[in-house]
Amino acid sequence: MGSGSSVNVQYKYSLQKSENAFKAAVLIQQWYRRHVARLEMRRRCTWRIFQSIEYSCEQDQIKLHNFFSYLMDQFTPSSSKERDFISRMFVSGESYKEAELEKYCDYESIEVPDSYTGPHLSFPLLPDHATALLEAFQQKQQLHARYVLNLLHETRKHLKQLPNISHVSTCYSEEITVCGDLHGQLDDLFLIFYKNGLPSPSKSYVFNGDFVDRGKQSLEILVILFTFLLIYPKEVHLNRGNHEDHMVNLRYGFTKEVMQKYKVHGKKILRMFQNVFCWLPLATLIDQKVLIIHGGISDTTDLDMLEKIQRNRFVSVLRLKKRKESSGKPQIQAINGESESGTDAAPRLSLQPQTAQAPSTANRREFSRWLRQTVQEQIDTCRRLVDISESEPEELTYSSMVSLKDADEPCWTLQEEWKQVLDILWSDPMPQEGCRENKVRGGGCYFGPDVTETFLEKYSLQFLIRSHECKQEGYEFCHSRKVLTIFSASNYYEIGSNRGAYVKLGPDLIPHFVQYQANKTAHLLTMTQRISRVEESAFRALREKLFAHTSALISAFKSYDRDNTGKITLSNWATAVESVLRLGLPWRMLRPQLVRSTEDGMLEYKSWLDDLAMEQRSQEHIQSSLLEVIYRNRSNLETIFRIIDRDHSGLISFEEFQQTWKLFSSHMNIELTDDGINDLVRSIDFNKDGNIDFNEFLEAFRLVRQCPS
Repeated sequence: MGSGSSVNVQYKYSLQKSENAFKAAVLIQQWYRRHVARLEMRRRCTWRIFQSIEYSCEQDQIKLHNFFSYLMDQFTPSSSKERDFISRMFVSGESYKEAELEKYCDYESIEVPDSYTGPHLSFPLLPDHATALLEAFQQKQQLHARYVLNLLHETRKHLKQLPNISHVSTCYSEEITVCGDLHGQLDDLFLIFYKNGLPSPSKSYVFNGDFVDRGKQSLEILVILFTFLLIYPKEVHLNRGNHEDHMVNLRYGFTKEVMQKYKVHGKKILRMFQNVFCWLPLATLIDQKVLIIHGGISDTTDLDMLEKIQRNRFVSVLRLKKRKESSGKPQIQAINGESESGTDAAPRLSLQPQTAQAPSTANRREFSRWLRQTVQEQIDTCRRLVDISESEPEELTYSSMVSLKDADEPCWTLQEEWKQVLDILWSDPMPQEGCRENKVRGGGCYFGPDVTETFLEKYSLQFLIRSHECKQEGYEFCHSRKVLTIFSASNYYEIGSNRGAYVKLGPDLIPHFVQYQANKTAHLLTMTQRISRVEESAFRALREKLFAHTSALISAFKSYDRDNTGKITLSNWATAVESVLRLGLPWRMLRPQLVRSTEDGMLEYKSWLDDLAMEQRSQEHIQSSLLEVIYRNRSNLETIFRIIDRDHSGLISFEEFQQTWKLFSSHMNIELTDDGINDLVRSIDFNKDGNIDFNEFLEAFRLVRQCPS
């Protein structure tokens, strides 16, 4: 009896213990799920902050070029000097003729000193050259400028013979590896080659654009890719991205990187890169079933048009030359790739040459000189009327041969061709149906699943591969797995922010993904540590953005503070911040990280803005209002400075500064006389060297902002 009671008690105790353990397990599970959910919420918020700020900067870049277009439309040069300056400032390297470009970038005249210990290149290139480059770049060595220019010269010759859309087959290779954006992150490229193997006759690669900008080793990436392209032209394929554009490079770092690494020959190297970029193919087609493009498509994307346009016309996709209505017919003629000059062009243009008295035919030398000059003037007039770029090649290229071959096909305007290129380089997919302007980036469009379905059906494709967007896992499907985004730059925003990935396609065209983290530190961090680190970086960038718009925020806050109490509700704070920054962020969710103290649900917005200013105050003790202006405009000012600095020397002359200030003064609502501009330029030339560097340029901006209105 006693023993039975004891067993019963023991059983109840054991049952209760198990029940408590089960409850504890459930509590732990619930806590863990809430913890993971909070981490995921923080991760998503952080991700939205980074992407919103990134796309906002791209908007600013396009707005800046729209601003330049406006200036060009409104500004009338008052002298030949101003006309020459405007021409130098806004006409890019496309004005170089074929022979002039080769003479300008003459690599043979550059000697390699005996003291040079880096890799040597000789052409045609061999696999050993590629191996030597990889080893040299791993050891932080630099390729001599002569070899860089020689490589670019050979790459350009090769690219000019390629079609706009490269056609690749899995019949000749076991599988094809597709890589997305690298953005100057050489460690990612090294890791891809380590995991997947170097390009070879049995290992084909497609690199889908955006090789440059943001990262610090864009030039090394291009040198490696161009080297493998020349060694294995049938196995290595390069698509153009939206960052293979010299106007984008001015803002996002590639221009600066080249000039820092090659101080003597940097200008020549940049000019050659600019020309090589415009010859990169626009797309790659695998087995006629998988289309690879950098950005995306639109409801007007036409592969037939893309195959036939002269892609080298678009040196910068951000900028399109405007044509007068009266030049409609010559424009179509130029697009069709017909003769740029000659007897067949003249009648269509209805030229009215200036009358000039011919010298006597008795003096044959004088008459011959006059005749050549007259003919050249007529050719130049033709070119001006049809707006033909003088850099177009003298020999036939693949695209020009296609245009000549299909001369009877429908013709397209330059505007239509430009939009085709802009859309495939800048567009993004969206979950909603339809196609609309991509106002978030400022260029290209958003295309929905219906647009994808129609496009795939029209060209009998299975799916699209694109890049252009950073994804946390390195890749992402959308539109019912018909659109695949692949992004190969790991830790893009911050260490631990995202993985990189590449995709492998065999004859069955089933994608197989490989993900990686190129930074060793990221492997050592826990999920919580990684998210906290990335979150801290994101909020730091967001606070800078808020500080840069202090004046506009104060105005917005005051509209909700009609009694002038200095306080607003947190709801009104969120609404006001979004109305100013327009980043599309969940401000109420972000508030605890941005607003630390509140009183009865009210925010003292002036003290909050003062706290932001204290965080951003520099050691120069700049007045807060001026520092705000510098923060908000620094990227635009730096881009403007580099555009003015045509030789990329890091300096602009007094005359260039004066002409630029005239150009900008009316738009900036600043009234300065010529004497005032001269006084300003002398006062900011601190070292009295007769030139202005970027810091002095910023000083001019600050001084003028201080001037009384």
